Amino acid sequence: MTTPTTLTTVPAQTVAHSEPEPAPSAPSTTTAPAPATAHRTWEQLIDAVRESGQYATAKEAERVTRTVLSALGGHVTGEERVALVRHLPERAARLVAAQIPVTSPLTAAEFVDYVAARIDGATPATARWDVSSVLAVLPQVAGDDIVDRVLAGLPSGYALLFGRPELLPAA
Repeated sequence: MTTPTTLTTVPAQTVAHSEPEPAPSAPSTTTAPAPATAHRTWEQLIDAVRESGQYATAKEAERVTRTVLSALGGHVTGEERVALVRHLPERAARLVAAQIPVTSPLTAAEFVDYVAARIDGATPATARWDVSSVLAVLPQVAGDDIVDRVLAGLPSGYALLFGRPELLPAA
């Protein structure tokens, strides 16, 4: 007997423009404004990662961002995945949404090793830096509530990769 699988649909993204859009003729109540701290463009996300990781070039920050978000995409599932994708710039959202969810999530250390294997010349130490440089900016992009939900669905140890303390349940 097989167990039915639930598929999660990822909503279409709205493209953010750097030019102001004309004001609508009537107020719209169908979409909520993005959080004030949200990075509205891919370029702003890359700039934040470049600053976080102290990368020499935007090209290097972009390479690392693509690798880490692609790896993360397979580990975030369900409503948390939908919420995260909804708050990312379109290119970043596509990287996360395009990944097939893993059946067994990697531990935080295994995740870092997985990323290290995908970055030329990376060591576990440099991969941990790269992973943390990207994941630490996600609260600015998606908001603390969404990141909290994402962390709740990941194995222990990921909070440190997001630049947060690892909270342990009370004994």
